[in-house]
Amino acid sequence: MLIDFFFSLRNARLPVSVQELLTLLQGLKSGVIEPSIDEFYHLARATLVKDEALYDRFDRAFEEYFRGAQQQIGQALNIPDDWLRQTLERELGGADASRLEKLGWDRLFEQFRERLAQQKGAHHGGSRWIGTGGTSPFGHGGRHPEGIRIGGESAGNRSAVKVWQSRAWRDYDDQVELGTRGIKVALRRLRRFAREGAELELDLPDTIGATARNAGHLELKLVPERRNAVKILMLLDIGGSMDDHVARVQELFSAARAEFKRLEFFYFHNCVYEHLWRANRRRHAERTETVDLLRRFSPDHRLVFVGDATMAPYEILRPGGSLEHHNPEAGATWVARLTEHFPRCAWINPEPEGLWNYRQSVAIIQQLMGGRMYPLTLDGLTRATRALSR
Repeated sequence: MLIDFFFSLRNARLPVSVQELLTLLQGLKSGVIEPSIDEFYHLARATLVKDEALYDRFDRAFEEYFRGAQQQIGQALNIPDDWLRQTLERELGGADASRLEKLGWDRLFEQFRERLAQQKGAHHGGSRWIGTGGTSPFGHGGRHPEGIRIGGESAGNRSAVKVWQSRAWRDYDDQVELGTRGIKVALRRLRRFAREGAELELDLPDTIGATARNAGHLELKLVPERRNAVKILMLLDIGGSMDDHVARVQELFSAARAEFKRLEFFYFHNCVYEHLWRANRRRHAERTETVDLLRRFSPDHRLVFVGDATMAPYEILRPGGSLEHHNPEAGATWVARLTEHFPRCAWINPEPEGLWNYRQSVAIIQQLMGGRMYPLTLDGLTRATRALSR
């Protein structure tokens, strides 16, 4: 009856056994559930899945097998031609974006200095001067594959290599309710318990033994409380392209705060430079020198970067490449210093792993991390915790 379903779970790399399948069939035969796909799902998961870390994989396999029973394929939407035409006109504006080209770092800044010296007034919608809209690489709200954004909001292209403005970001919320328990399950693999502190916890076996040796007179034996001895230093990318991943990173951050009492965290934007910060509202006023992390935290800390590693290569490789300030040393220099000081380190990337090969900056960060970059998935976190445990 359910042989095909059984083999589909096997094909999804779920360790289901014949005995578990027989248990499921016996439950169905005994009528423990109503004839409902939802109730069958819960019964099948309870009888076939032994590890809660595999729940997500089971859900995907179940949905794939029973898709026809749960969903009806609807009619495709008819998109009006005039709607498509208006969208293209709005996207391309007065100039075909395909004719625009990247200027390169040196030429871009050379032209920017020339425009600053020559420009006398405000310009809007043009292709040359500093202003708004249009296809000029200088200003904001326009369209160009590579430029310098000055004031105002991004048009959504995320193609600026330098940004002159004060931007405000919100801290990640460590009290958010977890959307998936799989994150906590994966992080628990990193826990290492040790007995520390005052002797406050009853050692029952030793108490029984000591009382027996003392002719039945009660002799209490206490031991220090067991605590998770793992120390985590987490550096979180914030703002820009990371806005797309806030919800998932908050889940990871909240789970980490719940699992690891010895967790320290700092924020950075795109790449790590000479300073970090703890509160985004005061990131310009209250900064922590990155070199202080090397002094304050011992090499037995596990270093975890969280970021999409999506940026211009300049931001990693060149002094002055930061979007928001002139950094005296390249971001790659600081990443190398941190990974050398903290040998047990990993980079968690919320972007889908299939997209990494199309991002030059991701390849650079992967090389700097010695290949220790993992996706923000259950399997990725499992691999990351395995690397951090070595």
